[in-house]
Amino acid sequence: MQEPHPPAISSNNENNRLIPVLAQLPIPVTLAVFAAAAFGVWLAGTRLAIYADAIAARKRIGQAFMGLIFVAAATSLPELVTTLYGAYAGEALLVLGNMFGGITMQTAILALVDLLFVSYALTSYPSRPTSALEATLLIALLAMLLGLHAVGEFALPFGVGLGTVLLGLAYVGIVIMLRQYDSMQSWIPVESVDAALPRTAGGSDAAQGTDHMGTTGLIVGFALMGTAILLCGLALIASSAAIAEQTGLGSSFVGMTLLATATSLPEVSTTISAVRIGAYSMAISNIFGSNLLMVAMVLPADLVYRGAPILGAIDQGTAFAIVSGVLVTSVYLAGLIVRSRRTVFRMGLDSALVLVIYAITLAVFYHFS
Repeated sequence: MQEPHPPAISSNNENNRLIPVLAQLPIPVTLAVFAAAAFGVWLAGTRLAIYADAIAARKRIGQAFMGLIFVAAATSLPELVTTLYGAYAGEALLVLGNMFGGITMQTAILALVDLLFVSYALTSYPSRPTSALEATLLIALLAMLLGLHAVGEFALPFGVGLGTVLLGLAYVGIVIMLRQYDSMQSWIPVESVDAALPRTAGGSDAAQGTDHMGTTGLIVGFALMGTAILLCGLALIASSAAIAEQTGLGSSFVGMTLLATATSLPEVSTTISAVRIGAYSMAISNIFGSNLLMVAMVLPADLVYRGAPILGAIDQGTAFAIVSGVLVTSVYLAGLIVRSRRTVFRMGLDSALVLVIYAITLAVFYHFS
């Protein structure tokens, strides 16, 4: 059964040149490359969230929409490149596991942030219902994906599945809908508004560092940080795969977990940074946006995949991962609606339940791996 969120990198040495090269180096050197790449991703992700928050304020773009589109796209660049490479190499199961298996893991990042960096439940902070709408549309897109799996994919004349085209069009429609909704003066909760809740320490000092920068400088800085995330993220994925091969963990659950952690680090760094500067809606939308983009990636992957439509390769494990993604997203949707400040073990009740679902998901995959 497919491991959740494995990187879309082919294990075939003929299809992947970089990993064998790194695997031939001494393990301390490979570990140093991994550490340097992780540090680069962390720094770039931290600055990226700060720039995004400043741009949103200057251009009057909602934090939720900024996180949904721009931050999510930047942090997903390494996965997009590796997904396209894996599809071109013909690794359909690996690509599908990367796109859909990572949804639960990335959602669990919110629970980790809730536990370590938030005073109350994370879902009690956003003052607008945009994040709840994002979760609803994500569930709808995942349900559409499960429906396509149930009825079977239909191949179009040019080799792309009809379902992948529909998913791509649905994602574009979702972006347009959320952009229009974000600009509307929609309802605001009477209680638990953003400003009434405590902020994390040190966030305002970090945000003040952008006050002297012009809007163009902020956009350039954002683009540079996105490029740094792409380059360091690819190095992180390649070095983690090489470490797994060098230590003999490449085909094991532990090896796949190392790779999954590597691919999720950009989302971790940007989400933590967004919470630290008080951009809670951006933090939540970064994760939901990354998950939406994961589903939308199936269209470009299918375009470069040779042979039958790529969705036809969904197996039982990948389908279970999609169901798990629906569950954790539904839990946070309920949390965004209820907006309870109650916590358990220093995190919201919804975050605690998400961690339980994530642990069960890992146990299921470990049992069948």
